[in-house]
Amino acid sequence: MFEKFKTFHYTFAGRPLVVEAGKMAQLANGSVLVRYGDTAVLCCATASAKPREGIDFLPLSVDFEERMYAAGKIPGGYFRREGKPSEKAILTSRVIDRPVRPLFPKDLRNDVALTLTVMSVDQDCSPEITAMLGASIALSISDIPWNGPIGGVFMGLVDGKLVVNPTEAERAVSDLELTVAASKEKVVMIEAGAREVSDDLMFDAIMKAHEEIKGVIEFIDAIVDEIGKPKFEYPSGELDHDMFDKIFAFCEKDLMFALDTDDKTVRDARMLPITDAIMATFGEEYEGLDVMMPELIYKLQKKIVRRWLIEDHKRVDGRSIDQMRALDAQVGLLPRVHGTGMFTRGQTQVLTCATLGTLKDAQELDGIDNEAVKRYMHHYNMPGYSVGEAKATRSPGRREIGHGALAERALVPVLPSEEEFPYAIRLVSEVISSNGSTSQASICGSTLALMDAGVPIKAPVAGISCGLITKDDGSFMTMVDIQGVEDFYGDMDFKVAGTHKGITAIQMDLKVDGLTPAIIKEALQKTHIARDYIIDEVMLKAIAEPRAEVSKWAPKMTTMNIDPDKIRDVIGKGGCVIQKIVADTGAKVDIEDDGTIRIAAVNNDQAEAARAAIAAIVFEPTVGAIYEGTVVKILASKDKPNEDVGCFVEYAPGKDGMVHISKISQKRINKVTDAGIDVGSKVRVKYMGLDKKGRMDFSIKDAISE
Repeated sequence: MFEKFKTFHYTFAGRPLVVEAGKMAQLANGSVLVRYGDTAVLCCATASAKPREGIDFLPLSVDFEERMYAAGKIPGGYFRREGKPSEKAILTSRVIDRPVRPLFPKDLRNDVALTLTVMSVDQDCSPEITAMLGASIALSISDIPWNGPIGGVFMGLVDGKLVVNPTEAERAVSDLELTVAASKEKVVMIEAGAREVSDDLMFDAIMKAHEEIKGVIEFIDAIVDEIGKPKFEYPSGELDHDMFDKIFAFCEKDLMFALDTDDKTVRDARMLPITDAIMATFGEEYEGLDVMMPELIYKLQKKIVRRWLIEDHKRVDGRSIDQMRALDAQVGLLPRVHGTGMFTRGQTQVLTCATLGTLKDAQELDGIDNEAVKRYMHHYNMPGYSVGEAKATRSPGRREIGHGALAERALVPVLPSEEEFPYAIRLVSEVISSNGSTSQASICGSTLALMDAGVPIKAPVAGISCGLITKDDGSFMTMVDIQGVEDFYGDMDFKVAGTHKGITAIQMDLKVDGLTPAIIKEALQKTHIARDYIIDEVMLKAIAEPRAEVSKWAPKMTTMNIDPDKIRDVIGKGGCVIQKIVADTGAKVDIEDDGTIRIAAVNNDQAEAARAAIAAIVFEPTVGAIYEGTVVKILASKDKPNEDVGCFVEYAPGKDGMVHISKISQKRINKVTDAGIDVGSKVRVKYMGLDKKGRMDFSIKDAISE
């Protein structure tokens, strides 16, 4: 039945990589089941038979599909089935999309879909890397035009040594999370999170990853040689060159005037009459020009911007190649918010707001890996008004989720531990004006907001982007702090975040077929110089260090530890005890199974009241210790009306113990009052331990004698 079934074997970072072709999903243009260890991902590449009409881009979709059965889990939620993709699945789709997309022909307009379904998970063998390799193989053996293959690896740094595709245990202690995708000649994608790793070490890790990838690509090439299909022919979506040259000559000077400004609003306004003039002059000559207009305007502007950069080293806004736009930083902008920071870079402006909550506010995760909870959350919003567009606000898309995750990754390495700072932390970056590098502005604004909120971060983090223009002869030029048009018409957006000490995050978007080692090294050097300047000359001048205390509007946290056997006493039957503490004090109390109790309240008095109430419940006296107490009851003898058995003394809030009549005074007495003691009297008692019947034994006379 499966006469075309083929199996290919490779050893990848010491573990078996097996590619099965011809057994599953044979109606797709290209499909493989890739096994890495016990991880299995079905990778399918499909293309439409005809191009989509009226578009000027490649309609590519990449979907990393998590199936909970892969990890032996039943999904949470009411329906108990997979719903919308998890944030991690969306981020993985983006990581695979970025290296794959630039390698398609620029004029291809057929719909292309990559569907990567995780069917089994071995936590030691990354399903993300497995899916990336599977996507490359499926496209390479298919008849879909594509200039691959690529390969990908995950790099770790364990005990100072670089590790290729680290295991789950190694990832848990790794100082580096680096994903690299590359062709045989060049690096095409970099995504990294790091604990302040140096530029040189990051560069070495990228180069080591590329060397490992070259072996994988040879393996993929061998598969293509054996079962690869010829690529199909397609009608080109490229603009007519004669038409483009004619229109460019018509409006060249007007284009140069329109683009020669540092104000995005002015530039957009100047472009409107040019668009109208092109339609009025050439609309009858070229049928369908109105449909082609967006792509035409894009390429007209691109030609001017790239020519300025390559030939004149001139930037659109007049800056020098490594000069940053005007920078500004402010904190404490909103009175009731726990922490705020606004970072401005030219016409890009991001306001980040910090909210502190209890650890119960941490996000619960439901995915195919073993991560169950996330204490720090970063969300990124970019409404239409930020770019001057009149459009309704929708739920966050893949871009917003990706930018939020980048800022989150950049700041995780400098956050205090849960023990040092027992709060859940949420940051929201509101992009209120955008002209390029909003994700890096959100990183800077987030540092400011955390410091304003009193979060004791280890060091400030800044983010900066580096652009690239490549020439036909292979030479290149990089530039720091690219604005919107330079990102749009350039070849690279190399985003780097970090502290003075080292890198905490990298994300690279690329429009060409890859980067050479020289480009990567130069980008790392330039971004380090730039972020040092931003930290020292801008951010630390707005706020020099984290505030000594959290905002008065933030919850006040107290942590205590009790014997786990006492948890039921604190909770009480049906929760009656803890509910009363919460009602009486107004505090919020979270109890962990190990006896850790975290108390959150609006002010310190409420938190202390709740702590004292719990301490009283779990309090155990120490043998030989003396306590101040209050007589709360005198116990009369039932058999001898003129004698007392003793009295009860409250030695701690809600805790009392009995003092026998023989241990009240140095001389013999029959009544407690004979010693001048009555209900309400303040006395000192010494805890003598347990008596023969296992009851707590207290003594007033021994306390007096001491």
